[in-house]
Amino acid sequence: MALPLPATTAEKIRVDEEEGEKAANEVAVAGGGGRGTWKHAAFHVATTIATPAAYAPLPFALSSLGWPLGVSSLVGGTLATWYSSLLIASLWKWNGQKHITYRLLGQSIFGFWGYWSIAFFQQVASLGNNIAIQIAAGSSLKAVYKYYHPDGALTLQHFIIFFGAFELFLSQFPDIHSLRWVNAVCTFSTIGFAGTTIGVTIYNGKKIDRNSVSYSLQGSSSSKAFKAFNALGTIAFSFGDAMLPEIQNTVREPAKKNMYRGVSAAYVLIVLSYWQLAFWGYWAFGSQVQPYILSSLTIPHWAIVMANIFAVIQISGCFQTNIHPFQENSYPRRPLAHPFRNYLIRLLLTSVYMVVITLIAAAMPFSGLCVHLWAVGFTPLDFVFPALAYLKAGRMPKNTRLRRSVQLINLTIATWFSVVAVVGCIGAIRFIVIDVRTYKFFHDM
Repeated sequence: MALPLPATTAEKIRVDEEEGEKAANEVAVAGGGGRGTWKHAAFHVATTIATPAAYAPLPFALSSLGWPLGVSSLVGGTLATWYSSLLIASLWKWNGQKHITYRLLGQSIFGFWGYWSIAFFQQVASLGNNIAIQIAAGSSLKAVYKYYHPDGALTLQHFIIFFGAFELFLSQFPDIHSLRWVNAVCTFSTIGFAGTTIGVTIYNGKKIDRNSVSYSLQGSSSSKAFKAFNALGTIAFSFGDAMLPEIQNTVREPAKKNMYRGVSAAYVLIVLSYWQLAFWGYWAFGSQVQPYILSSLTIPHWAIVMANIFAVIQISGCFQTNIHPFQENSYPRRPLAHPFRNYLIRLLLTSVYMVVITLIAAAMPFSGLCVHLWAVGFTPLDFVFPALAYLKAGRMPKNTRLRRSVQLINLTIATWFSVVAVVGCIGAIRFIVIDVRTYKFFHDM
């Protein structure tokens, strides 16, 4: 007869089994199995970050900060998030084990609280991002519709629902790697949107009397302060990527090297699109630029329609990458035991998620103008956690001077962007309160 196990041993076995089930659960959703190339990684990273809903508001952000502070904030944010992305990539197998999701990486470094804090911020970032980009997609679809049917009766809410139904269909792809060709198309749509919008912005800017364009900050002192808060939050949100370890899990070995190349290639595209659109948009319209740059453009109409089509295509892929944190939580504990039952559960829970997202987006379309509210979710994942995790993991250079420099840089990034997350959220809430007074729910914007 077998002797009963000691309580401590039995508890350890139970915890190990739970952790194993949790890891297996996340493996099933993260998927991929390391088959992708660095180019696929670049497609995934570029699609997740460089969505029009993120960088089309950048000219407005610059108008709220002015040229010196606006340019330095955008350049600094770009360099900081590229550096932070490389830090996350460097932590692949940092202790000899694969950490295939952001949550498991957080757990390996910070323990229980690392796992659940990452889980919380991923959900906040995913939810907020998908609300904002669904509103942007609906707005672009409506703009195309109005071009061909100026007196059409369909409203913004109709197009938000249409887009939500399409995303529910796409959400049945099993994992991130299976989206590689979707994201490849979306990456080229990013180039198309950026190129078209930049060209049309310059064209419109040259048609305007340049003497009438002002670059001075508008409003009272308090208004300027809140606008600056909004702008910093907008810039932080524009680099949102809460899925880097999940993306790295889809890349073949050497995973670190391929991820470094993929991230760097994606950031070349980001620099070419973000900086150019932000600078030219602010140059063209000055302090009168609209929160969403396409709203400032007037001619030629066909080019504006084309930019909106590119925006919808790109957003469709970004939405799918950002829905995966929810699917990781909703996937059944033992995904291989009953495949058809697991599929039905996934379909049901994803449908509920899409209904909630679509309802919020349709009811509060003005909240899309305050995308920086969701910086409170992305900022810890993009800036704070990478900097602190690298220090905690002990992956420091042996050279004393270089080690101190890395410590100073990482602590500065973590501190500064923690402040940015808080002030960006404060500014966003203020503007949402103002918009609630201005607009009604389900307003056709």
